[in-house]
Amino acid sequence: MPHDHGHEQLDPKSGDRRVAIAIGANALLTVAQIVGGILAGSLALIADALHNFSDMASLVIAFGARKIARRPADARMTFGYGRIEIVAALINYTTLILIGLYLIYEGAIRMIDPPEVQGWTVVILGGVALVVDTLTAGLTYSMQKGSVNIRALFLHNLSDALASVAVIVGGTLIILYDMRWVDPAITIGIALYILYLSVNEIGGPIRTLMLGSPPDIDNDAVIEAVQNIDGVAGLHHVHLWQMGEHAAALDSHVVVECTAWDRLDGIKLEIKQMLAEKFEITHSTLEFEREDNSRPDASLYGHESDLEDADGDLDGSA
Repeated sequence: MPHDHGHEQLDPKSGDRRVAIAIGANALLTVAQIVGGILAGSLALIADALHNFSDMASLVIAFGARKIARRPADARMTFGYGRIEIVAALINYTTLILIGLYLIYEGAIRMIDPPEVQGWTVVILGGVALVVDTLTAGLTYSMQKGSVNIRALFLHNLSDALASVAVIVGGTLIILYDMRWVDPAITIGIALYILYLSVNEIGGPIRTLMLGSPPDIDNDAVIEAVQNIDGVAGLHHVHLWQMGEHAAALDSHVVVECTAWDRLDGIKLEIKQMLAEKFEITHSTLEFEREDNSRPDASLYGHESDLEDADGDLDGSA
């Protein structure tokens, strides 16, 4: 069954302003951590900076997508512009995976020969990062109920705060006990966490771009519900997919009993109302066929061309 998408609406301009502030704060923090990491010789600080940079990139993507997605559909983009956010998310997660692998490589080399690290610089910048991450999480908290992507940003900033705590602890151990191996060890830990998040979340954008079925909708339940409508004899060539983050769609051939053909408009209206009320599918394209003019060998999923490839001949009703 679909998730409940009911949520409080935030004024678009107010939401844009909050995201813009979060972007600025993360940009300043990223620069400060990279410079500080280089000066202090701390790979953990640089790793945390790259993690913050990835969140800043996600914020930029969300900020741009919020504006672009408001554009109406046109002749070039007949479905609208909402999927730009999904494409950008895929790029972002792919970049994160590459960054995570690189940090593991660098951390492993430094574990063998740990360099000298200035612990106080690490602790101070880790503390600044903790404050900024908490601020950013607070700015996006009230927005995350209305957007899966903003919620991901909110959760990422909470995880960044935990990573900053780890950096502070590492810097403290270096100051007190000169445990220089802690810095690359924390780097590897942060990198593994980045990989964990990225690998787990990249499947969503890939599934959407591949026109996969919405993960929160039971295909069998949808098909059964349509078939249970009076006058419907069956379905074939069913396509369930996502137009956007909150917009599921259904394309299908609907086989109608011969005795119910004169009620076609009513059957169509009943199917569309049921899809919207029970499954929150508000976009559906339905092609109707009389039962006595329907292909008995038509597949439940797939395309008409699949049968054409199999038998080399395409006949019957489309």
